[in-house]
Amino acid sequence: MPRAVKQTRADALRETLADEIISGVLAPGARLDETGLADRFKVSRTPVREALKQLAAAGLVSIQAHRAAEVVTITTERMSEMFEARAELESLCARLCALRMTPLERRRLERLHQRCGDQVRSGDIERYHATNGDFHTAIYQGCHNSVLAEMAGGLRRRLSPFSRAQFRGPGRLAGSFGEHAAVVEAILRGDAEEAYRAMHRHVAVVRQAFSDYAAGIATQGGQTTRASSLQTSSIGPE
Repeated sequence: MPRAVKQTRADALRETLADEIISGVLAPGARLDETGLADRFKVSRTPVREALKQLAAAGLVSIQAHRAAEVVTITTERMSEMFEARAELESLCARLCALRMTPLERRRLERLHQRCGDQVRSGDIERYHATNGDFHTAIYQGCHNSVLAEMAGGLRRRLSPFSRAQFRGPGRLAGSFGEHAAVVEAILRGDAEEAYRAMHRHVAVVRQAFSDYAAGIATQGGQTTRASSLQTSSIGPE
């Protein structure tokens, strides 16, 4: 049975607002007032406040005392630096996994990869995104270096809104699954250098896929379409 994707109201708010920021519906400098957002999504201010904190941690909004949060300008240089750092950290994790993963951890990684395959076949982006997170976490844990795992996990959480967006690109779920397959195969046969290279290729493709997705939104006039659909969205009753 597929695992249910569990989301808090704060998580759902964060994802909706992140989508709006990434797509340009919420432009740099846009004010995110807690009361206004609570009214819009029909929730209390508590999940709104938590969602804004998560967006600030991801570098998408700025929060200052006694002022409404504001959408920040995301520079291409900053994005490039974050993806570059993620590629190096995760590739090192994959290399160490090939050398250090226990048999139990290897079997769990295989199961997560198989679950991703099921979700590719069903076209379930949200479930794939959740399982993809578990897959990468298994690699952080399997490297058996707590400092490295903490650094890689923290950076991945910051980039999560961008990684999630790229799954909407055509053929991206299948592409991601194929890239994971190369990583898993290298880890299972204990090929540390190929595991490093396969993970590095994967993160490079994620970075390019997000860039293509963002460019496609701008080229196709996606702001207007997404603004129309998202402005009427609701997270659900409190």
